[in-house]
Amino acid sequence: MKVAYWPGCVSRGFTPELHGSMAKVAPLLDIELVELDRACCTGAGVIAEHNQELADTLNARTFALAQQVEGAELMMNICSTCQGAQSECQERLDASAEYRAHVNETLAGEGLSYEKGLTNKNFLWLLVEEIGLERLRSLVTRPLHNLRVGPFYGCYIVRPRERLGIDGEHPRDQYLHQVIDALGGTVIEYAGMRKCCGFPIITMNKEASLKQAGRHLGDAVDAEADCLVTPCPLCHLNLDLQQPLAESVVGPQSQQIFMKDPFDNMIELHQIDSCRCVTARRPAGGGGKMA
Repeated sequence: MKVAYWPGCVSRGFTPELHGSMAKVAPLLDIELVELDRACCTGAGVIAEHNQELADTLNARTFALAQQVEGAELMMNICSTCQGAQSECQERLDASAEYRAHVNETLAGEGLSYEKGLTNKNFLWLLVEEIGLERLRSLVTRPLHNLRVGPFYGCYIVRPRERLGIDGEHPRDQYLHQVIDALGGTVIEYAGMRKCCGFPIITMNKEASLKQAGRHLGDAVDAEADCLVTPCPLCHLNLDLQQPLAESVVGPQSQQIFMKDPFDNMIELHQIDSCRCVTARRPAGGGGKMA
């Protein structure tokens, strides 16, 4: 499968382990990544609050670049915040031919034009809907047995449901559960797994942001999760990088929790020690290969 690949900006900056992991796993899944290296930030919803047309134009430019990738079946991203922001912009662009033409006038200087109908999927969605869970299971060589994994969806990839295509046929708000299970892990549910991590307000109200992150981490610890996994680089930042500060706001947890990088690529970049997570991945009898 050939895809127009939008890694986002955070995965190439603060969390390069995510972009690196995608580069490693793509060949194993027969995915050809054509990176949209000229594309810009989606605005993460922030730009749209101040200038909606600017946000729509920036994202229309990315969509137009994706549509120029010859042979690409769809556009794919690895950032759920990007998915949420782009889905919102695409909904407005696709709803009005007049507005789309207006935005395309701005893009014309670069020889670009967005045409309605682009399919844009987060990697999590692509895993389940295009690769398929059965094939994913068949590719697992070291299952995540003995690992208790808490899914953290965050907010951008689960709301609003209609815009994000979540329905009975596509239960996208359950896909992390399904992928964790397919990889052999034990899914751990806890109260905050579909709530905001607090990152969007960290520059406006840091204490409130840290309280949000701290509550979710505390819930996961209480549920005895070994680690959390998230499709959102910004959630990853707030729940990993800010974890010590969150403890100072909500009070110390019984233990810190590791934010899981799916393929342990550049695992040393994580702020929280992975020892407990790695130990959990070893077979019950001790020794053996890690998942």
